[in-house]
Amino acid sequence: MMTADAATRSARRRAGVGSPALKFVRDLVLVVVIAILISALLKTFVVRSFYIPSPSMENTLLVNDRIIVNELVPNLIPIEHGDVVVFTDPGNWLPPQQPAPQNLFSALDVAFTAVGLSAGDSNNHLVKRVIGLPGDTVVCCTAAGQLTINDVAIDEPYIQIPDDQSQATKSPFTVTVPDGNLWVMGDNRYNSADSAFHFLNGPPGAGFVPISNVIGRAVVVSWPAKHWGWLGHYPETIASAAR
Repeated sequence: MMTADAATRSARRRAGVGSPALKFVRDLVLVVVIAILISALLKTFVVRSFYIPSPSMENTLLVNDRIIVNELVPNLIPIEHGDVVVFTDPGNWLPPQQPAPQNLFSALDVAFTAVGLSAGDSNNHLVKRVIGLPGDTVVCCTAAGQLTINDVAIDEPYIQIPDDQSQATKSPFTVTVPDGNLWVMGDNRYNSADSAFHFLNGPPGAGFVPISNVIGRAVVVSWPAKHWGWLGHYPETIASAAR
C-alpha cells in the first residue's frame, strides 16, 4: 500500500514539479527578474546610458555614440569645470518632440528605458561641457580668441572650430553665472545651440542651466567599440580659473 509521502512524491513527479527542466526555467526567470531589478536600481541611482543625437560635441562625442553617465553627480559628487554633463531641457533648447508611434516596439523601448536597458529618452536630454560654475564670470574673447573665466584665459584642446575662424566661439559675450546654475558649451563651438547661443538669441536671462536639471556626468564612451574611451574633463586647463 502506498504511503502518504510516496503518494505526494508520485503526484509531484506526474506534475513535473522538481524536474530539471522546470528548475532551469524557474532559475532562469529568477535570474532575469533580479537582473532587471539591479539594472533599474543602477539606472535610478548610479549609472545610465545615453546616445548622442547631434554633432554639437564633436569631435569629443560623435552622433550615435553611446555614453555611460555617472548619476552620483551632482547630488553626491560636485560638478567641476570641464565636466561633460547630461541635463534636461532648461527651457526651449530642444525642438518640439514629435509623438512616438505607438506599437509593440515603442512600448518595449519605453519599458527597457525605464529599467536602464535602453536609451530611448536620449532625445529629451542635452550633452554639453561645463565652462562656468556659479559665480564665475565668463567672457569671449581675448585678442588670441580664447575664453576667459574670472579674467584667466583658458586653453581648450577639446574644441572644434572652422579652419577660417580663430575665436573659441562665434560671438562676444560677458556673463556672470547665477547661483545654482551652470554655463555650458558644446565642443563643436560653431555648431552648438549651447549657453552662448541661447544667451545671445533667447529672452533675457536665457543660456543658464540649473544644476537641478543635471542628470549626471558622462564618464565613458561605451559604443561603438572603436570609440571606446574615458571622457576627460581637463582639470589642468580650467583649474587656474576657479576662484
